Amino acid sequence: MTDQKTGTREEWLAARLKLLKAEKDLTRRSDELARQRQELPRVRVDKAYRFETDEGTASLADLFNGRSQLLVYHFMFGPDYTAGCPSCSAIADGFNGSVVHLANDDVMLWGVSRAPLAKLQAYKRRMGWTFPWASSFGGDFNFDFNTSLTEKQQREGTVEYNYQREAQWDLRGAEGPVAEMAAMTGTDVATYTRERPGMSAFALEDGVVYHAYSTYARGLDGLWGMYQWLDRAPKGRNETGAWWRRHDEYNKG
Repeated sequence: MTDQKTGTREEWLAARLKLLKAEKDLTRRSDELARQRQELPRVRVDKAYRFETDEGTASLADLFNGRSQLLVYHFMFGPDYTAGCPSCSAIADGFNGSVVHLANDDVMLWGVSRAPLAKLQAYKRRMGWTFPWASSFGGDFNFDFNTSLTEKQQREGTVEYNYQREAQWDLRGAEGPVAEMAAMTGTDVATYTRERPGMSAFALEDGVVYHAYSTYARGLDGLWGMYQWLDRAPKGRNETGAWWRRHDEYNKG
């Protein structure tokens, strides 16, 4: 039995109109934040990053594929993973439908992971995805954009993620959802958490690539379409722990 209050249609409408004002305020604030993102100073990218793609070796500029804007989702799939992160997989489930629209508005969307290309291709086939996905295996790209870290950083507590220094890494989360997610990638907690989720935006002007924006952790919430729906459901997210699975795992015993 729910403890949610009930009321008349008139009471519901009065409350809904009050909420509508708050929603409109949030929309305007979101529009303003988008404008501020676009006004961030851009940083020239001079390092020669190399990626392996379905079409062969590519530079960062090549990933633009004739567009002037590039969005990269830093997908948690490390070299030692046997499968992609379930959370990143849930987010990426929404990419197929968006990538064609973005490409026709001067924006390329790519996934980038440190796993070798063959692993990414096999997982992509399993998931039924068609969006472009590049391997940065052996390179610095994920490290430079703060979505991968080393064992040394973990040991010494010098991890920086989401624009702040993390406390000494001490196997926090060795039990519970993090351990469960690690097991689902065929790794332990230490290996699993050496990869982190994030997205980065780049611009290409006169052959020069510029870094425009990056976000991490809950800054990715807006890209996780499942949660946008749940936030509008009667019970909201209504979750304890990590309940989601890869989309082909829900009906397994």
